[in-house]
Amino acid sequence: ATLACSGRLVQPTCSCIDHQMRPPSPVVLAALFSCVLAIESTTTTMPLLPTSHAAFIYPTEHTAISIARAEQRRRMQAGLATGAGPGGAMPFLMQSVAVNDGSVKVTRTFVPSKADEGEGKEEPITETYSIFTRVFRPMSMASRQAAPIVVLHGGPSVPPDYLYPLVDFVPYRCMVFYDQVGCGRSSQPKDINAYSIEAAVDDLEAVIKKLGLRRFHLYGQSYGGILAFEYLKRVAERKGRDGGTDDDDEGCLSVMFSSTPTSVALVEASAEGLLDNLKDEDDDEETLGDRFRLAHQCRLEPMPQPLVDAYAHAGNVWRGTTAIPNYEAEPPAEGASRMPSAMVMRGEHDFVDHACVEGWKSCFNHKFVRDKVLEGCAHHGLLESGRLYGQLINDFFGEYD
Repeated sequence: ATLACSGRLVQPTCSCIDHQMRPPSPVVLAALFSCVLAIESTTTTMPLLPTSHAAFIYPTEHTAISIARAEQRRRMQAGLATGAGPGGAMPFLMQSVAVNDGSVKVTRTFVPSKADEGEGKEEPITETYSIFTRVFRPMSMASRQAAPIVVLHGGPSVPPDYLYPLVDFVPYRCMVFYDQVGCGRSSQPKDINAYSIEAAVDDLEAVIKKLGLRRFHLYGQSYGGILAFEYLKRVAERKGRDGGTDDDDEGCLSVMFSSTPTSVALVEASAEGLLDNLKDEDDDEETLGDRFRLAHQCRLEPMPQPLVDAYAHAGNVWRGTTAIPNYEAEPPAEGASRMPSAMVMRGEHDFVDHACVEGWKSCFNHKFVRDKVLEGCAHHGLLESGRLYGQLINDFFGEYD
C-alpha cells in the first residue's frame, strides 16, 4: 500500500510494479495507517495570505485547517476499518503505484527588483533553480497505447498535491507532476522579478526535454491551463517560423483545461459578483471566505486533505491573480502550425464561469475545442467527483493516443 500523509509518500518497495494487486486486508491497512499517524504528529498550518483578489480567496479561519486535518484523518482511519474511504472508494493512493522523484535544473535571467525601486541601474543576472518532479508509473512513459500526461498545477504557486488523486482516477497512464518554481519542493526565489509566465514556459520546456517526453498530453488546472496554452502557442509559432510540419504523432497530442479562464479580469469580475451575492445573503465578513470556498471553490466539508496539503506548501512571492493581473489569452500569430485539439471543462458552481471560458474557442487556430460542465462541482471537480472527472480525462486523451 502507498499512504499519503502531510504531503509525503510512504511507499514500501514492491517487485510487482504497476500491476493490479490484491489489496491488503482492512486490518493490515488500519494498522499501517495508525503507525503513520503516530509518526506524523506535527500540525501544518496555512500561512496568512492577502485576500484582495476574490478569485483566489483562502480560508480566513486558519485554526479551522488543523481541525479539518484531524477530522479528515479520523474519517480516513474509520474508512480503513471497513475497507473503504469516503464515497466507498479507497483513500487517495491506497494502491500500489510506482513513483520516481527527481529534479530538473533551470536558469532564469532577470533584472533584480532593487533596480525597479530606484536604487541604481543594475545589469540582468542569471540564477539557477531546482524543480522537483514526481513521475507516477514511469514504466509506462514511452507507451504508444496510452501516452503520458504532463500535469500543470494552478495558483500560480499552489503545488500539485491537490492533483495527485488523478493517479487513482486515471488508470494505467504515466503521469508527470512537478512543483513550479516558487512553491512546494522546488526553489522559491525571493525576488518577484525572477517570475513570469514566459519563464514558467521555459521551465516546462526544460522538464519535457529532461524527461525525454516525445509524445504526451497536457493537462492544466486553473492557472496551469494558462501555462499549457502559452506553451502550445510558443511551439506552434516556432514551428510556423521554422517551416516545421504538423506531426500529430510527436510532441503534445491533445490538451485539457480545467477551470481555466481566458482573462484574469473576467474571472475577477465573476468572483466579485459571486461574493456580492453571498454578502446579500449574509453580510458576515468573518465567514465570507469560508462560504465562498464551500460554494464556488470546493464544495466538500472538511476541505480534502490533498487541497490542505497544497495550500500548506504554497509559495508566497508570486501567488494568485495578483501575480498575473493583466493576463488575457490571445491566439497564435498568423502562420503558426496547428495547435493540438482541446477540451475545456469547469464546474457548474465554479467561479470560473461560462464567460471566463467561452473565449478559448477563438484562441485556438482550429475548431476542435470542446467544452464540458461538471454538474454539482465547483473549481475542484477532481476532488468533488473523482470518478467522473477521471473518466472524462481518460476518454478524451484516449481519442488522440
